[in-house]
Amino acid sequence: MLLSACASNIPNAIRIAPTHAISIKAAQFSPESTMDAQVRWGGNIISINNKPNETWIEVLARPLDYEGEPNSEAASQGRFLARINGFLDPAIYAPERKITLRGRLESTIVRLIGKHPYRFPLIRTQAHYLWPKSPEVADSWQDPWYPYPYRHDPFYEPYPAYYWDPYFPPSRGRYRH
Repeated sequence: MLLSACASNIPNAIRIAPTHAISIKAAQFSPESTMDAQVRWGGNIISINNKPNETWIEVLARPLDYEGEPNSEAASQGRFLARINGFLDPAIYAPERKITLRGRLESTIVRLIGKHPYRFPLIRTQAHYLWPKSPEVADSWQDPWYPYPYRHDPFYEPYPAYYWDPYFPPSRGRYRH
């Protein structure tokens, strides 16, 4: 039972990096030397395009951590395209969601970003993982009336704030009604 608590729900194909890491810049500017190489890239979804038998995703690449999760705070490493078999729902695979993909480099495709031609590396995806959305920060964590150690202490404040504070907004704070 203790070992199952340490288990990750992230697929091994996503968690384990390929032996030879290829950067997006190398795939863009020397596609013939990187063709058919195994890659694991990730980032934020820019757009999704469903075709009859497959889905194309445009991704803004970000560096990955040790488990393969993209770091949204880090600088972009470029853009790439991924081909995935089947249909992916655009409402679930929405822009700005984090995704990690593993597959083989197929080619490079030149498309326009605005009026600028951009060379996109194209991955034929073998595995992908859509990372869960990060939880929203509750208002009570940002409320200055309740300093850190006392935020959830029932003895810190015996009466709810709306009894004694006429300016207390009812939609904020730790007491909701």
